[in-house]
Amino acid sequence: MKTIVLAEKPSVGRELARVLKCDKKTRSFCEGNEYIVTWAMGHLVELADPGEYDEKYKKWDLQTLPMLPDRMKHKVMKKTSNQFRTVQGIMRRNDVNRLIIATDAGREGELVARWIMALCRWKGKTERLWISSQTDKAINEGFKNLKPGKDYENLFHSAEARAEADWLIGLNVTRALSCRYDSRLSAGRVQTPTLAMIIQREEEIDSFIPQNYWTIEAHMGSFSALWRSDKGISRLNDYDKALILSSKIENSEAKIIDIQKKRKSEAPPKAYNLTELQRDGNRYLGFSAKKTLQVLQGLYERHKYVTYPRTDSKHITTDMVPTLKERLNAVVETKYRDKVNDLLSREINPGKNFVDNNRVSDHHAIIPTELKADLRELNVEEQQLFDLIVRRFIVVLSPPCQYESISITISAGGEKLYAKGKRTIEKGWKSIDKQSGRSDIQKDSDLADQVLTDFMVGDTFHVKSLNTRKGMTRAPARYNEATLLTAMENPSKFVADKTLKETIRQGGLGTPATRADIIEKLLSSYYIDRKGKELVPTAAGIELIKIVPELLKSPALTAQWEQRFTDIAEGREKPHIFLKEIREKTKDLVHSVKNSKLTFEPKNLSKKDCPMCGKKLMEIHDKKGNAKFVCQSLACGYIDEPVNEYDPYNRRNKKNRGMNSRLVKQYSDSSKDTMTLGEMLKAQMEANKKA
Repeated sequence: MKTIVLAEKPSVGRELARVLKCDKKTRSFCEGNEYIVTWAMGHLVELADPGEYDEKYKKWDLQTLPMLPDRMKHKVMKKTSNQFRTVQGIMRRNDVNRLIIATDAGREGELVARWIMALCRWKGKTERLWISSQTDKAINEGFKNLKPGKDYENLFHSAEARAEADWLIGLNVTRALSCRYDSRLSAGRVQTPTLAMIIQREEEIDSFIPQNYWTIEAHMGSFSALWRSDKGISRLNDYDKALILSSKIENSEAKIIDIQKKRKSEAPPKAYNLTELQRDGNRYLGFSAKKTLQVLQGLYERHKYVTYPRTDSKHITTDMVPTLKERLNAVVETKYRDKVNDLLSREINPGKNFVDNNRVSDHHAIIPTELKADLRELNVEEQQLFDLIVRRFIVVLSPPCQYESISITISAGGEKLYAKGKRTIEKGWKSIDKQSGRSDIQKDSDLADQVLTDFMVGDTFHVKSLNTRKGMTRAPARYNEATLLTAMENPSKFVADKTLKETIRQGGLGTPATRADIIEKLLSSYYIDRKGKELVPTAAGIELIKIVPELLKSPALTAQWEQRFTDIAEGREKPHIFLKEIREKTKDLVHSVKNSKLTFEPKNLSKKDCPMCGKKLMEIHDKKGNAKFVCQSLACGYIDEPVNEYDPYNRRNKKNRGMNSRLVKQYSDSSKDTMTLGEMLKAQMEANKKA
């Protein structure tokens, strides 16, 4: 009898087949003496569309909402139906009695496999391959340590609860808003609170009133010091007071009245999880969150140089410590050769900053695998991202940065001045990575790197010059992808209620694997725009948040739901209890939209009229900053794309081809009285003769 191995993607399936010696290869599966390896194409099965529950749901109509099927149905996805039939045929073979789930080792991967198994009516023995890298060694070890399939049933229930919640809330609220306001609107339990955070930041910027302030900086020759009040405040809002203080200090004798020296240790930053890597990918490489994940997926699946990408952990487990030297050897042929050899020459004994079993859930941090890296195999983007991962891995294993923090208090003209500096004792990890981590002496950035050695209490100086510097308070910065990912990961600061704030610390908006898609969804729905690196809400996005029910805008509620998915996965909550609550929330949300008195009126509509329906078009911008115009009407949806120099008639754009056909039909004369050119010429000649 043979065993089916069900992978998530063809590329992964073929790699598993190679390791398992499945030599017979087809487009849809590979077969050997013991195993038949086949694969999904991402998802093969999805939740059924509303129209498949009832004919009335095929039409978008406010009166048919909410849609709350008693039992959710599944259907085979049309575009991958051939592959589904192949998998179904293999599962029905008489020579098969066991199945190994080898889809991505995570919540979504479990859902992919279980829905396929359900529609194929698989009843045989089921086991689970759970690995965090795609190297031959990891695959072989994974097959030696297969887990019972029942161990992951709660993970599947969690994934299914998430999918059903998104269907119930997303489809119902999207239809309700679109029908109520005759516009193509969309809402969801994650995208809507994320958009609300972006708009809240924009409102803070718009309402911000800058204030002038002054600081007083005294220069002693070899170092500088700042004036501070008894409360430690260095900014003065009163210019006249600043001038009075300056006159007291200027040309006075300064005396050191106190010196504080403290030896400090700054630990390396933690290893990467997906969200942290996406932040740095955006900050240092200019990658979008989605781009980082795409490049990372290639490093994991195709090159096998890094471990599983979609992780929320920044730690590894104790059983991985013996593999660290092998992983360092794998990256020795990089620009960090000297640092790697230095680490290899000593005993590697990382602390809890990196090794902590309690901080690892499904997968550990993103680190290099034991496969020796050949950078020539990587394209430029892969090299850049791999460099970030390798550097962080070396940094995490490096010793702390040791320094002496020096604080000096000075009396001058009856006022107190303060100088801060540091003396580096051991650079440690900062000799490799100066960008990461935060030092506690960065508060006064102008003075932070001063050298303040060889001074004693009682030393006197003459104040050589004084600078009364004018500054201005600045509005909070707009979100970019890096800072938005941070806000999505920890939305507790957007919640005023202290009890709720504590509750959602363990949650977040979306998961590391879905946050990039949420940002892209907001962009593709024209609710936010990219301006350089900044994410700016559009007029449509601002208006949408005004009409969306308050309940759905709350990051607290959504973050709580994410935590409950985790509880379901870990067996602490039953999915039917959660979904019952979601159905009640759906009713409330739809009722709120139906009875709303608000209007949807985007303020910056263009002067261009839609050629299909006559309404004003909304101007938005693509990734290159080119303007395009979109009709917001639910019944229309016309898009005026920028002209492609290689395809000036947008023939490659299926949607535009359809629009062009409709326009031709709309403005063509279809009456029976039309004539061909020949008929027109003949008629004209006859008319001329009569004349």
